[in-house]
Amino acid sequence: MATSQLVTQFNVVDSCGWLALFGDEANAPFFETAFVNPDLLIVPALTLYEVGKRMLQDRGEDAALEALSVMQKGRVVQLEPSDLFEAAKTATKNKLSMGDAIIWQTAHLHGAKLYTQDAGLRQMPNVMFKAKP
Repeated sequence: MATSQLVTQFNVVDSCGWLALFGDEANAPFFETAFVNPDLLIVPALTLYEVGKRMLQDRGEDAALEALSVMQKGRVVQLEPSDLFEAAKTATKNKLSMGDAIIWQTAHLHGAKLYTQDAGLRQMPNVMFKAKP
């Protein structure tokens, strides 16, 4: 008797994606697909900082806290020191910002698709990219 394996695909949404989602921007539906099942959502800890800061600046503390609460429905993860070094190497090789490299490395470690509208990440493996309108 043959058995079938269930393949689970984790998802990561980068900071610009979360901001598009919370701002109800044109690309929000693209990012919503990554959030359909919060059990499969990996949230890089860095995105909590980046989204929290921007929401605090633009929309105030209540909106920031509400956004962070939604984000934490996924599994918040941090990189180990050796993984941070791998992110640094990836950043150097691919000319990525620190934030992009850390978020991509987090997705890579978890075998997750990374949803972004950041053009700097579009050439990276397993990235789902949609350009800003």
